[in-house]
Amino acid sequence: MKILVTNDDGINAEGIQLLAKTAKKFGEVIVIAPEEQCSAMSHHITLRDKMTIRKHEFGVPGVDAYAFAGTPADCVRASYLGLFKEGEKPDLVLSGVNKGANCGFDIQYSATVGAAMEALLYEVPAICFSQNYFTDEHECHTDVAEKYIEDILSELIAKPLEKGLAWNVNFPSCSLDEYKGVLYDRFPAQSAFWDDQYVLEENADGEKEVLLKTIPIEKAEEGSDMQAVIDGYISIGTIRNTVLR
Repeated sequence: MKILVTNDDGINAEGIQLLAKTAKKFGEVIVIAPEEQCSAMSHHITLRDKMTIRKHEFGVPGVDAYAFAGTPADCVRASYLGLFKEGEKPDLVLSGVNKGANCGFDIQYSATVGAAMEALLYEVPAICFSQNYFTDEHECHTDVAEKYIEDILSELIAKPLEKGLAWNVNFPSCSLDEYKGVLYDRFPAQSAFWDDQYVLEENADGEKEVLLKTIPIEKAEEGSDMQAVIDGYISIGTIRNTVLR
């Protein structure tokens, strides 16, 4: 099996190395990921600018990696519309491991999810992996992801979905002692993970500026993806590309 690994945090992010290293146990892996941070770009693609692609020194032996001057959706789109010849195109797209949960309303903005949605346009299975954390001031615990990502990937590869659906996996930020297990069929919470507030301020030049301030929420609906990771579970659910039938 040929596996394409991408992300939205950029090719130097730690999460993509974990995902590529794990994916290598299931097939031939190639990494094509943005050269820069692309969080919250959703399904954005580049139409008018040239995009460089460069071989990138990557920390996983046996995995070729390329830094692409585009978005996560660009990485996938280019792969299936020219970078690979017929017969060489990847059989599976994996996106992540994103720093930050992709639950609830945040799914709509996520470029991690955008890469998966692009893969579905070519009838290629896709799985998103995301790691919850609360704020940059708090330690992001990745113990659960590091221990269980291989088991989760093995399980989901063996469970093909109907056309238009991708798997969405979110890991909790907790120690192994606090970890409670896996919850399946989680639905997107009907809120964002962050209580966003836009604050109007004035700078030293007297110009008006709008600043985004965020506070993580502490509660969501029972049965939702967000409440699962808040409670210390791995959340597994599906997300749909709404243009596909």
